[in-house]
Amino acid sequence: MAVNLLKRLLLINKMKYNPLPIQCTVRPSWIEGLGVFATKEIRKDTNLGISHIEFEEELHRTPLGGFLNHSEKPNCVRIKDGNKWFLKTTEDIMPNQELTLTYVLYKP
Repeated sequence: MAVNLLKRLLLINKMKYNPLPIQCTVRPSWIEGLGVFATKEIRKDTNLGISHIEFEEELHRTPLGGFLNHSEKPNCVRIKDGNKWFLKTTEDIMPNQELTLTYVLYKP
């Protein structure tokens, strides 16, 4: 019994859910509310993962997409692949730099 419990605990430790890419964190933003910030250097053209999912003609944000702030000079773009939108960097991003997108007033 104790061996099975130990095996399950070890398996749980291997299965970790990361709502954000490992090189990102959420914290207070100078732009608005909370934002996504780099914890270490992120190279240009890095795919950071899914930011939005389209389901039944509505766009739903993931934890990554939910904290991105608007900028007229963004350092990321969304790339659509099927019903998923991925966040990609458009420049090198330094530690403590906020990741941003340009918001649009129309459905992408």
